[in-house]
Order: sequence, then structure tokens, then C-alpha cells
Amino acid sequence: MKNTRIIPLTLFAFLLTLAVHAQRHAGSVGIGAQFGQPTGLTFKVYNPAKLSLEILAAWDLGDFLFVNIHGLIEKPIGSDPKFNYFYGPGIYGGFKDRYPDNKKFDDGEFTAGISGTLGLNALLGQLEIYLQITPRLQLIDRTDGQFGGGFGIRFYFP
Repeated sequence: MKNTRIIPLTLFAFLLTLAVHAQRHAGSVGIGAQFGQPTGLTFKVYNPAKLSLEILAAWDLGDFLFVNIHGLIEKPIGSDPKFNYFYGPGIYGGFKDRYPDNKKFDDGEFTAGISGTLGLNALLGQLEIYLQITPRLQLIDRTDGQFGGGFGIRFYFP
């Protein structure tokens, strides 16, 4: 009976050791979640030599479902490649819904614009933990500026 408990624990410890020593490389794909304004699912293709591609499929708890696409430049903070700052341009598009307390928008109104992002990340093996702010300038349907951002985590596949 004790052996049946030891084997899974040993396997778990071995896999954890591999994950801690694994590093991102060009073309690594990260998938995760972001929490904040907006909350959503995040996808990133890491490219240290050029722009990394980041896609966020998100919803704003009040009235917005949209997709953000950014090209990110990532630079290390000091000499430690585990801590970085990143920035980059992007675009977004989505749909606003009208709720009883939000008469400002028609149901399914399409909106789009340009955005940017600025943030910090920490790499812990195959995990990336990040904090970012995202200013947005709406250009389609009307002109309006907003700030978003959030805290997120991504897992990179080896």
C-alpha cells in the first residue's frame, strides 16, 4: 500500500523538477488567464529576437466582449532573464452589449481601435506571471479612450 503512494509522489517530484528547469525558447507557446479589466484567456507566442505575439480574448464584466492583439518587445531587468519589462503596440475589436443600467450602447455594437501595453513579468520555469496596463483608443463607432490591465499567468509548453 505504501508503494502505491510513493510512486505518484516520486513521479510528481520528477515532473516538478523538469518544469522548474525548463525555459522558454523562440516559438514557445504560452496559454493562460488574465484577471482584471479585462478578464480573459491569453495566448502568447514567444519570440526573443523580434515581436512576440500576444492575443487576449476577454470580457469586461460590465458590457464588452473583445479580442486584443499585441506585438510585444521584452527586455530583461538588469542581468537576470527571469524578470522582464515588456511593451508593444496593438489593435482590438469587439462587441458591446446593452444592459438595463447601460443605455449607452446598442445590442451587439461593434467597436475597434488601437491599443498598447506596458508591463512586468517573472518567469518561474514554464510559468510566466505578469502585470500589465493597456491604454486603448477606440476609433470605430466613436472616439474614446480607456485604460485596462490586469494580472495574468501563462504556462509555456516545451
